[in-house]
Amino acid sequence: MSATAATAEQADAGRSILRLLISCPDRPGIVSRVSQFLFENGANIMTSDQYSTDPEGGAFFMRIEFSIATARRPGVAERFGLRVAEPFDMTWRVWNAAERKRAAIMVSRYDHCLYDLLWRWRRGELEAEVVMVVSNHLDFQREVESFGLPFHHIPVSKDTKAQAEAKLLEVLHGQCELVVLARYMQVLSPDFLARVGVPVINIHHSFLPAFAGAGPYERAKERGVKLIGATAHYVTEELDAGPIIEQDVTRVSHRDDVAALIQSGAEIERTVLARAVQAHCQDRVLRHRNTTVVF
Repeated sequence: MSATAATAEQADAGRSILRLLISCPDRPGIVSRVSQFLFENGANIMTSDQYSTDPEGGAFFMRIEFSIATARRPGVAERFGLRVAEPFDMTWRVWNAAERKRAAIMVSRYDHCLYDLLWRWRRGELEAEVVMVVSNHLDFQREVESFGLPFHHIPVSKDTKAQAEAKLLEVLHGQCELVVLARYMQVLSPDFLARVGVPVINIHHSFLPAFAGAGPYERAKERGVKLIGATAHYVTEELDAGPIIEQDVTRVSHRDDVAALIQSGAEIERTVLARAVQAHCQDRVLRHRNTTVVF
């Protein structure tokens, strides 16, 4: 049975599946206290993952999926915060697995990542609810609208960047829990990132930290690399330097020109981005400084 089918079956039976994510300083008793709290509140743990950077003063991370009677859900998060999270100095969140995170996709003129995400979404393979596509070009308007999605055209130039970002913030406000840059070829300003209020995931067409910035395939060809890759990461103020969520590579040859590298790389880009979006939407990613723990 798939996770989605299991979730639906639990809901039909008057139960909910919740996901609990925890980050805190490591110390003895965390797992015991979390488990005891869930038991006391009638929850049944379905899956549990944990990791410590160092059991002596390191950071501790935990992801739990648990089933709980829907009637017992009200107030459980608040009680957890008071009784468990505060004493252990936890950063934590709870998400109902039946609720898909709303995602806005931003794209420029490369279509492969956009179409891959839209097809996965239409087929029910992506645990996200795509709510809109935003582009600084009109190239994909007809195709996006054929999926029944709103298409927002917000052109941007060097002289209009501030106005364009203000319009972006207006369009995105309150409409999504995630922004996905599916080859959106504009650098977002620190002001935009501070105000957007949701995580932003980008796909970069190189195996970071190699070849950050523009023209990575051209630079890969110049260096004669034997592997090219793609990296999905959270966007931060520093270009292509945010916490990495997913990566992959493929082997290339000296016979491959730049066009061949781009063609080979496109498959990796769409696969890596889809994996990263899926991991985020399944609450399997915890950020730690400039890295991630992905369960």
